[in-house]
Amino acid sequence: NLSSPTVFLLLGFSSAYRAQVTLCLCFLLIYLVTVLGNLLIMTLIWLDAHLHSPMYFFLGHLAFLDICYSSVSLPKILRDSFSPQKTISFVGCITQIYFFLCFGGSECILLAAMAYDRYLAICHPLHYPAFMSKKMCHCLVAIAWLSGSFSSLVQAFLTARLPFCGSNMIDHLFCEMPFLLKASCSPNTPLNKATLYALAGTVAMGSFLLTLLSYVHIIGAVLQKGAGTQRAFATCTSHLTVVSLFFGTGAIAYLVPHSSSSKEMDEVLTLLYAVVTPMLNPIIYSLRNSEVKGAIRKAL
Repeated sequence: NLSSPTVFLLLGFSSAYRAQVTLCLCFLLIYLVTVLGNLLIMTLIWLDAHLHSPMYFFLGHLAFLDICYSSVSLPKILRDSFSPQKTISFVGCITQIYFFLCFGGSECILLAAMAYDRYLAICHPLHYPAFMSKKMCHCLVAIAWLSGSFSSLVQAFLTARLPFCGSNMIDHLFCEMPFLLKASCSPNTPLNKATLYALAGTVAMGSFLLTLLSYVHIIGAVLQKGAGTQRAFATCTSHLTVVSLFFGTGAIAYLVPHSSSSKEMDEVLTLLYAVVTPMLNPIIYSLRNSEVKGAIRKAL
């Protein structure tokens, strides 16, 4: 029976009640820290005139994206922690996949835009105000949102057309593309997989390579010009940490083959880039950035 089930059963939860309560409390704490931390960053950027620069304009959008990104999966996981039937409708599952890929893809491109901004500031300081105008900032943010939306729309549409042979079980905490592809029984699944991974890979790898290229030029300029640019490079350390964390955990989760024996490991990796990274971003920027620390002190 090649059809799509109306409801999916999520199997990625511990059956032990005590473990569920502990998990729920951990997820609740992570979600609160994520939302409050990113809201704090957004508020500081809005209120503090010293933070009205392209770098912080992008950081404000990153903070907003992180709230959206974690809100796709965490509230549903929290609700399912205490629900006897951990289910999600087919439409709900595809919608969750769309938004998860949309915010994830947009974040990839936004991180690349932030790296480009640092490249211009360090390698072309005299032309920086002309190159990174308000119009340019808005264009880069619009490109990030539109690219993320378009690629995820195509991926969600292709995933929605997969047949499931009556199988309605997803061995995961929430609806995510690799786990839904595993549940499909279509003879064309390898082709669909290749198409879906090519789309996701174009956005992720393209963004990563642009970020890498920007940092190759930045490090070259720092080594060449010496002390003057080393202080400017200090503004990159927060971004570099966030980029390493986001792309590193995402690459491990998507590129390492999934196996039934490493089910717990798959879930831990997914939680790292889907849940923990959005929580850590505002903490990293608060601890490693003197201007943000100054704005927090002023606000307090």
